[in-house]
Amino acid sequence: MAQGTVQVTHTGTSRWRRRTGEYASLAAALEAAADGDVLTVAPGTYRENLVVQRAVTLRGPEGAQGSVRIAPADGVPLTVRASAVIQDLHVEGQDAAAPAVLVEDGTPELVGLRVVARSASGIEVRGSARPTVRRCTVDNPAGVGIAVLDGGGGVFEECEVVAAGQAGVAVRSGGRPRLERCRVHHAAGSGLTATGEGSAFEAVGCEVYEVRGSGVQVTGRATAHLTDCDVHRTTGDGVTLDTDAVLTLADCRIHDIPENAVDLRSRSVLTLTRTSVRQFGRNGLSVWDPGTRVDANQCEIFDSTGDYPAVWVSDGATAVLDSCRVHDVPDALFVLDRGSRADVVDSDLSQVRNTAVSVSDGATAQLDDCRIRDAATGAWFRDHGSGGTLNNCTLDGNRTGVIVTKGADPTIERCTVDSPSEAGVYVSAGGRGSFLNCRVTGSAGYGFHVIDGCRTTLKKCRTERCARGGYEFADGGPDSAYDTGPLVEDCTSDESTGLTAPAAPEPVVQTAAQSPGLLGSIPGQRTTEQEPLIAPAAPQEPARTSQAVLGELDALVGLDSVKREVRALTDMIEVGRRRQRAGLKAASVKRHLVFTGSPGTGKTTVARLYGEILASLGVLDKGHLVEVSRVDLVGEHIGSTAIRTQEAFQRAHGGVLFIDEAYALSPEDAGRDFGKEAIDTLVKLMEDQREAVVVIVAGYTAEMERFLSVNPGVASRFSRTITFGDYGPGELLRIVEQQADEHEYRLGPGTPEALTKYFAEIPKGPAFGNGRTARQTFEAMVERHASRVAQLSDPSTDDLTLLYPEDLPELP
Repeated sequence: MAQGTVQVTHTGTSRWRRRTGEYASLAAALEAAADGDVLTVAPGTYRENLVVQRAVTLRGPEGAQGSVRIAPADGVPLTVRASAVIQDLHVEGQDAAAPAVLVEDGTPELVGLRVVARSASGIEVRGSARPTVRRCTVDNPAGVGIAVLDGGGGVFEECEVVAAGQAGVAVRSGGRPRLERCRVHHAAGSGLTATGEGSAFEAVGCEVYEVRGSGVQVTGRATAHLTDCDVHRTTGDGVTLDTDAVLTLADCRIHDIPENAVDLRSRSVLTLTRTSVRQFGRNGLSVWDPGTRVDANQCEIFDSTGDYPAVWVSDGATAVLDSCRVHDVPDALFVLDRGSRADVVDSDLSQVRNTAVSVSDGATAQLDDCRIRDAATGAWFRDHGSGGTLNNCTLDGNRTGVIVTKGADPTIERCTVDSPSEAGVYVSAGGRGSFLNCRVTGSAGYGFHVIDGCRTTLKKCRTERCARGGYEFADGGPDSAYDTGPLVEDCTSDESTGLTAPAAPEPVVQTAAQSPGLLGSIPGQRTTEQEPLIAPAAPQEPARTSQAVLGELDALVGLDSVKREVRALTDMIEVGRRRQRAGLKAASVKRHLVFTGSPGTGKTTVARLYGEILASLGVLDKGHLVEVSRVDLVGEHIGSTAIRTQEAFQRAHGGVLFIDEAYALSPEDAGRDFGKEAIDTLVKLMEDQREAVVVIVAGYTAEMERFLSVNPGVASRFSRTITFGDYGPGELLRIVEQQADEHEYRLGPGTPEALTKYFAEIPKGPAFGNGRTARQTFEAMVERHASRVAQLSDPSTDDLTLLYPEDLPELP
């Protein structure tokens, strides 16, 4: 029964018909109403199942939105089968087998409805119905928020699904709605989903977030088009396409996704235009299966939060990136499997922690007019059948520009590799490749480094300012399976660093010299006129004595126990040398060390000094420090980790290999993690080259204890563990005093006391940086001092040099 009355304003003009009437129930009012009549419902709760079959207006009282509740015990509370206007009603559905609002026919307008239900769906549109739904909200934690099916359509404007037990908006069986400026959130399933051939939706200016499934899901030959939409904070993938789905995204933003930002497979097709993808936990674009294709134009993919490639193309899929930017990611583009292909045009790949472009397992990549910057490896063609083309590309500031291994055969044409820190081009293990009109400049290693006798073709290539030499060709020795060597034609080099450049560019010919590896010694290269290119080596500065280096160690603030440990180790080595000279047996000293402690306690500095001490004692040839972490040792595929670890060991030959956060090689939830491969390779190399390299592993104390306990093979290789304690307030003050003295500042009256109090109160959590914190504090004081002194018109020397307590930064 109704708790109010319904006033019907009749539009008819017949004399015998009243212009207005009062009815005790909605059903009676609807029975009496004709097309065009207005039904104004008084506030109250109406336990009726309404069926609107005429083009009437049904509304609550003005200014009292939500005061009219349609709440039957079961069934469909509101069914609309005509072009009616339904406005400002509160609809409650309790039947899990029926929708709360069902629109079956006509072009009705639903405005300002509040649907709170535990129904199969909050609002359901079927058949020939084409409603316009404005400013409605749906709260249905038991089922679908909005369902459009069986050929239904309509427009939803500024609507909101605030909760759904399944999908927020579900389109199936030929439904075709349009969503404008709608919000869908807190759904237990996907935010927007379309399934089945003929099903489609268009969304403009919409937002999907806080859903437990995918933000957008299109499957089974359905199509969708999103413009200016946001998809973020999902539990599953941001966008999922499967089984011949077609989706277009224009000017959209996909971000804060813990899984794949976009995942498509099974012949699905995705078009992205001016869309940004950021803060994703797995792949930004994940593309699988033959016939699956993504076309991205003017898009940006960046700021990955996981350890996966930004763009992943595999199992015969295709990806096209045109005028795109991919940056701040672990890896930029991985193309795997025969039939898989990536075409990249006029795009930027930068700030890549590992490999910018990786091509493997028979895949193909074509890059034209692209720029690859600041990556560990610019492009890596990994194995047999893998190839493609780099055409007119620039690779700048990468550790290695191009790597070709294991039978891969790409074509690199008119490309420039600038300022690589290791090598411009590195070819090994049966890699091939053709390099045409390419240039390598400013390499800290070789320009072109071809080992194992690989059959690489170099034509009209040029190297400039390469520290170790422009070209290094080395065979793999008597056991090498690759003995044909590179083909070199019309290649030139200036040989500027450590080399005397010829008066005019002259062809380089293949040398028979051998090299021990990627960073081996410079070979005895000759020009065609046999003029020696190697200039006399500059005299080296004499190495410091062990006592001089120990003096620098003693000058470090704090670290008393560390200094004692290093001195004891140094004394053992020195006495062992003297006993050998006297014809006595020397005690065996394991030189590998474990450093434990918090960040900023001087572990790297002590490791550098330790290497220099060992060099001064003649234990190591060079004593230099090579610092690496997990990202430098662990590859993406079986076998690549061993290569990376061997290369790191080779760089440290004659010195110290310092592995920071070594426990990351053996995570607690390792599974199929390749860190174990790095550990196994490391253990073998430490045994095989125990006289050539000293290894120091470092990290937090508790984590390193776990690391050594689960890897007894590693633990047995180390002689001792040295613990670096946190600095106290007084030691941190001394570091600031040293920094001030070095930069010609002084601590004014009261500043030492203020600093001591500051360091005593500063939080000592995991982010505390010890000595780094002290240095950052000094830098902050200098900045605040500058802001203060800049206001003085004629500062004195004291003004310019004295730091006062007021210059201290706020406590974090």
